[in-house]
Amino acid sequence: MNTRTILSLGAATLLVTPLAAGAQEADAETEISTDSMAVDRVTVEQEVSQAVVQDIPPEADPDPVGEWSVKHAEALLAAVENIGTEGLIPADYEPEALRAAIDAGEGEALDTLASRIFVYLVEDLRDGRTPMDARRQWFVVDPDADRLPTFTVMEQALASGDIAGALVGLAPEHRDYAALKAELAKTTETKKRKLIMANMDRWRWLPRELGRFYLLTNVPEYKLRVTVGDKVLFNYRTIVGKPGRTATPQLAETVEGVVFNPTWTVPQSIVKGEGLGAKVLNNPAWARANGYVATRGENGWVTVVQQPGPGNSLGRMKLDMPNPHAIFIHDTPAKSLFAQDYRALSHGCIRTEHADELAITMAIVGKGATRDEAVEIAASGKYTKVPLERKWPVYITYFTMGTDVDGKMKTFGDIYDRDAPVLASFDAERVGNRARVTSEKAVAIEAPGA
Repeated sequence: MNTRTILSLGAATLLVTPLAAGAQEADAETEISTDSMAVDRVTVEQEVSQAVVQDIPPEADPDPVGEWSVKHAEALLAAVENIGTEGLIPADYEPEALRAAIDAGEGEALDTLASRIFVYLVEDLRDGRTPMDARRQWFVVDPDADRLPTFTVMEQALASGDIAGALVGLAPEHRDYAALKAELAKTTETKKRKLIMANMDRWRWLPRELGRFYLLTNVPEYKLRVTVGDKVLFNYRTIVGKPGRTATPQLAETVEGVVFNPTWTVPQSIVKGEGLGAKVLNNPAWARANGYVATRGENGWVTVVQQPGPGNSLGRMKLDMPNPHAIFIHDTPAKSLFAQDYRALSHGCIRTEHADELAITMAIVGKGATRDEAVEIAASGKYTKVPLERKWPVYITYFTMGTDVDGKMKTFGDIYDRDAPVLASFDAERVGNRARVTSEKAVAIEAPGA
């Protein structure tokens, strides 16, 4: 256990404690003991353990038609004219036609048009304007359309008369969205405005509420943030997938456990394709020195497993976050790579610096182990999987503009060339009846940890 890990655990307790004091309307309170660095209380929502990705039930009425008074329609028109502040395009929502319908008076024509425009606004503010085929490698299923159904939003808006409030209430809650919105308000340069709008839309692709405890990694930034109670507890440098076939996909998954001192089952693309199996079998001294154990089945199939140790390709920990892409967050023995500026170097998985600190923090806050237990397990050198009672959502995102860890607005390199289709979609006509799930296939990364 290194000195930074021990000291940072103390820092974690100091940061977590005031979060509990300021939390409002908490559903549950959990005691977390860390001996002399005791955390008094961490306030959490019981729902944090729910799966991030949910099944999509059919919406009761995706295209509702309400009864619109002239007053309400005028409020809708004002919202349309002001929608540019949210990074959307007023012309998408037929302001001239709506003005003409208002002038013609109440009736079926106004009801139909105003309802359609309201639906468009709800969809774009809640789910994002970008069609799914322009969201490359975006496998996140956004549950907001189920949590905030269009017909319910319209019903409440017309009942209250607060049309603008109902729409603004759909915007992402994350402070980075607010920061981009503020940056848009003071930006006049067209190219920069488009980039801001694209990244504001990316926030809408995520759940509006990310949870009180979650991990968020921004691939182009090469950063991982550990967030508790809307406060960034820690941030770490990361190494992400190389561009091309092993580019890191965008996911919303759930961390179910922490694996300390993991083994690594080497994929066949390396065992056979790169000749590692033969090397391990033919050079037992080299294999022992590097922790490899090979077995040959009756059918001749060679399996290679790297045992826990300082040279293990997964390092000293990995987060257990089951997903069809075989993507996870783990340590690495190649610590020197974190000093590089360009860190798109892996086979798709995310390597994180200070992995011991992350693993122990998550085990404690996730109620999988006490501080002493977690420290002992990490130092044991033995494979140990610690299930988490409180599971953590993890979001693997792709933002090319946003606030850095110091809170300053920055642009990040578009390492996978994923901006172009999003920007092009904003230059094109709005697409209706958009899919909620990507048609791209999940492909398991063949060499996690490599």
